[in-house]
Amino acid sequence: MKLSIIIPVFNEQNTIDRVLRNVVSVDLPDYKKEIIVVDDASTDKTPSILKKWTKRVKILRHNNNMGKGASVRDGIKNSSGDLVIIQDADLEYDPKYYNELIKPFEKKTTMVVFGTRLINYPLKIWGKDKTILPIHLIANRFLTLLTNILFAGNLTDMETGYKIFRKDILQRINIQSKRFDFEAEITAKILKMGIKIVEVPIVTKPRTYKEGKKISWKDGISAIWTLIKYRYGKE
Repeated sequence: MKLSIIIPVFNEQNTIDRVLRNVVSVDLPDYKKEIIVVDDASTDKTPSILKKWTKRVKILRHNNNMGKGASVRDGIKNSSGDLVIIQDADLEYDPKYYNELIKPFEKKTTMVVFGTRLINYPLKIWGKDKTILPIHLIANRFLTLLTNILFAGNLTDMETGYKIFRKDILQRINIQSKRFDFEAEITAKILKMGIKIVEVPIVTKPRTYKEGKKISWKDGISAIWTLIKYRYGKE
């Protein structure tokens, strides 16, 4: 069995090398790893860092910045694994969870698994353990609630970056989103197909805008529109 790991990256010179080391070092007893990095026209030192990895990693590069969705789509097209997982190029998501995310696929009926961050993630406005970017947490919960209302689902974390699929499911989905609305589109289309999404708890280390976080409130508005569009549209 093979796991294709798609890593979309744009200007992540401070984290991409460590992310790749973490991905490479994960032991997957029953799976061969295929690592595909899609460099979305980075303008910092990311391309030069990636050159060191050409013997161990398949590297694709966009001539123009096209967005996360476009990068994921190109990565999927160039993948050959039985399962496909999306890995962000920052350090928010830890590859140590791969084995736990893969485990539900021991059942042939499992088609899609999400790593949920929000089951045990309380909102704390003040104190030393206060929530990083609380508005994002509130937005993520709202988008998840909206998803469940529109598609009669029971998800706890629609916007999670850890999504893993059987390849044949992805081949049945026409992904159109180019930016962060990919998360909403892929979730909407899977649920509309009547496919059950299995959730596995994970813990992440959210970063701030100062540390390089790129998603904004505009992406939240786009996600709302995407969910509504694919709920009531033909596609």
